[in-house]
Amino acid sequence: MALRPTTPQTRAEQLAERDAASGDAFLREVDDALREDTMLLAFKRYAKPVGAGLVVALGALGGYLWWGNHQQAQNAERSEQLTIALDQLEAGRIDLANKTLDPIAASSATGSAAVAKLVEAGILAQQGKTKDAATRYAAVAADSASPKPYRDLATLRQVALSFDTMPAAEVVDKLKPLTVPGNAWFGSAGELLGMAYLKQGRKELAAPLFGAIARDKDAPDSLRARMRQMAGLLGFDAIDDIAKPADEGTAPVAAPATAGQ
Repeated sequence: MALRPTTPQTRAEQLAERDAASGDAFLREVDDALREDTMLLAFKRYAKPVGAGLVVALGALGGYLWWGNHQQAQNAERSEQLTIALDQLEAGRIDLANKTLDPIAASSATGSAAVAKLVEAGILAQQGKTKDAATRYAAVAADSASPKPYRDLATLRQVALSFDTMPAAEVVDKLKPLTVPGNAWFGSAGELLGMAYLKQGRKELAAPLFGAIARDKDAPDSLRARMRQMAGLLGFDAIDDIAKPADEGTAPVAAPATAGQ
């Protein structure tokens, strides 16, 4: 099959094709220029606010990181000072220990401040200044910013120091929330609460409470023994049975007789 010869373009066709190519190139250049002008205009319009936002964001991030490091450093320093204060107490240097504890107790660090206040109250109690110590403990117990375990301990210590002069009803109000099985202060608070019940003549509440403490495996052995004795005096059996029949409604099976019987 013979190939058809291509017809050569005329001069006019060649010029038209070249003009079309030039026009396309021109349009592309215009489009690129418009895009560049648009970007430049947008940059001029938004550069300052965007830049300011980036500066603020970077500044905030830097401040946050600095504050975190600063807090960690302060916490480490307070922990070290608390350790020093306890060492000073152990060495009998009470005045020096109080000077070490005072700035920690006055700080805004709720946890460390509460610990320092509790230690200072304990010092007063050891010195026989019971009323002042109880006041210090009461302040920690009433401080909602302090961690709850420290507030609970402060409440317990306040009641223990003021038990003889505190109305029984007030003792019950303060300690009843702590006498929940599983609470860290269940045994210690429960003993005082039971004694307050006895002051009120409510043996029916005191006896089972003493029994529950006696059965609490997490309570100290000395406390459990004391509570078992108190419960027994009130007619409540707090001694766990060593062995029970498989069916409590069935009489125990008699032991088989030996060959010599």
